[in-house]
Amino acid sequence: MNRIRVLFFATLRQRVGTKEIELEVPEALDVRGLMQRLAGEFPALQSSLGTVLVSINREYAFEEALIPLNAEIALFPPVSGG
Repeated sequence: MNRIRVLFFATLRQRVGTKEIELEVPEALDVRGLMQRLAGEFPALQSSLGTVLVSINREYAFEEALIPLNAEIALFPPVSGG
């Protein structure tokens, strides 16, 4: 198993009710799998998870990226402006 830290920012933090959590996840888990798990554990996040920006150890990542051991995952809502 892989122990990771997940950080939530802005509106995501409000929906979860905390700024970070620690999770035990399988070693071969990708970002897509993590999003599915978070949607199950935090139903209030479901509507946002399709558009969040994800970073792994402070580098942006895509859905197919594998999560390394002891990673720090950060989730950011999309930013818009003009």
